[in-house]
Amino acid sequence: MDISGKAAIVTGSAVGVGRATALELARRGANVVINYSHSEAEAQQTAADVEALGAQALVVRADVSQDDQVRDMVRRALDRFGSVDVLVNNAAITYFVDFRDLEGLTEDIWDRILAVNVKGVFFCSRAVVPHMKQQGSGCIVNISSIAGIQGIGSSIAYCASKAAVINLTMAFARTFAPEVRVNCVAPGFIDTRWHSARVEAANYEALKEHVAQGTPLARVCTAGDIAQAVLSLIEGADFVTGQTLVVDGGGLLRP
Repeated sequence: MDISGKAAIVTGSAVGVGRATALELARRGANVVINYSHSEAEAQQTAADVEALGAQALVVRADVSQDDQVRDMVRRALDRFGSVDVLVNNAAITYFVDFRDLEGLTEDIWDRILAVNVKGVFFCSRAVVPHMKQQGSGCIVNISSIAGIQGIGSSIAYCASKAAVINLTMAFARTFAPEVRVNCVAPGFIDTRWHSARVEAANYEALKEHVAQGTPLARVCTAGDIAQAVLSLIEGADFVTGQTLVVDGGGLLRP
């Protein structure tokens, strides 16, 4: 898929993996919708960086768990760019709750995680796919996590939500074919602000070293690594759909 001149929506693209993906799309000539829910200043900076690479950017505040806001975002993208050719479902949320603390995993936490991480993927995909099918082509990449494969991570609810994203990927791939391909990337531990903000600097460096030592490629994953994988599924996998690509430096190989 040649994405030069195409239009992409990247949810949760103010920071982290979403930002890195937006910049990679722009480097390849795609125009990008920068979506955010809270980080306005960071979203505006990402948009400026996209435009500095020669692409166009549209900043849209939308909570992906709200169907009306998602539909409005897609309408604005179509009005601005005339098409939506790529969707990257990156926006996600979690709460850190020890797996043994079953009472701590409240109904409110369950509802919010599932609303953003699962319903958000569904709402965004549902909003773009009629246009993609009408134009005869499109590509969707969902961001899951090894938490959805291994059942380890920030909380049981988060793991369940990311497993659901993998299942949605397969269901969408069947449903949206043959015009639209749908694939998934499942990162391992990523060195981003999302993790570093929770741990003191010295402890965070020790944590990264521990992760690197247990990974065959001997380093931790970056947002750029995930963006590279996302772009490979968009640009270089024309006969691939319904698949989940694990990006963890070989961490799943550990005994």
